[in-house]
Amino acid sequence: MSKASLTGALAAIDAVNADAGLPVYFTSVQRDPCGNADAYGPLCEEILRDSSARHVVGCVTSLSRKEVIPSLEKLDGTLWYPLPYEGFEASDRVIYTHACPNQHLLPLLDWAMPAHGRRVYLTGSNYIWGWEINRLARMTIVEAGGVVLGERYLPIGATDVERMIDEIRVSCPDFVLNSLVGASSYAFLRAYHALSLTDPRFTPERCPMLSCNLTECEFPPLGAAAEGLISAGPYFRGISGWQGQIDFGSSHEAASYGAVTELARLLAHHGPGSEHLPLAQLLAGAGGMVDAGTHHTRLPVIIAQVRNGAFEVIQNRGIVVGDPFLSRDVGTAATPLRVVS
Repeated sequence: MSKASLTGALAAIDAVNADAGLPVYFTSVQRDPCGNADAYGPLCEEILRDSSARHVVGCVTSLSRKEVIPSLEKLDGTLWYPLPYEGFEASDRVIYTHACPNQHLLPLLDWAMPAHGRRVYLTGSNYIWGWEINRLARMTIVEAGGVVLGERYLPIGATDVERMIDEIRVSCPDFVLNSLVGASSYAFLRAYHALSLTDPRFTPERCPMLSCNLTECEFPPLGAAAEGLISAGPYFRGISGWQGQIDFGSSHEAASYGAVTELARLLAHHGPGSEHLPLAQLLAGAGGMVDAGTHHTRLPVIIAQVRNGAFEVIQNRGIVVGDPFLSRDVGTAATPLRVVS
């Protein structure tokens, strides 16, 4: 995911710099935390302190995003965050260019429960993404008359998935919602695929595996285990529309590309020195993909399934405005608000 995000950002920088119609030129300043959560804040401070950069595109996990926000506040920077996240956050220092729950989880459940049933098993990594996605999923499922048959978490990076697989085998849910990340998710999906090969109750047709953060980035480590997986997101490879006609490798790449090109458009709109403007002023009156009130992006909402090694669209709901606190009518039961700091 981090490589995909970097690829998208660098491609956008090249596109901006090659556009003679844009009075903007970007220089890349890169730092690599190597996945160490404790390194994100110091490296973000280094960028903002030691270079002229005021805008940072990056972070993969919600933990890393939250680690850099104090640095952004202290040194007057802005983060463009190009990954799906759990919502219930608002920061004057962050623009969210990927999906939040009303653009991924809620549409996914709204499609899945009528199509497959309301008996659900939840998995998640033991940090804020897993906690919040499963909390909201649990509430939505119960309010729809369904039941959560099990809910298990693993530490980030853990791969001991046998207990989860055993519980799924015994409980036999209608579908599984996977909110694990990284190596944990890969181990779980490979084990579930192995289960489906020995027990027809767990084939994609009978008990599909669903996710809000699964993209083409997962294909190499998963191989055949990716077949049948269902995901929700703003983009899947080969689908034109978002970010023009470019064929991105994944939505992470597309969201990073969109962050850089949108920043260039905003800076061109406001003119020289606008890189130092507060977000409220930078977004004011400029239109574009980012909602000035929430700093979240207007995005396509697409549900797709891996078939023959590629995502195929199951449902396309069109453009949906990001609603991090679920304060608008999204066609589901009202959800109590909770701010996650």
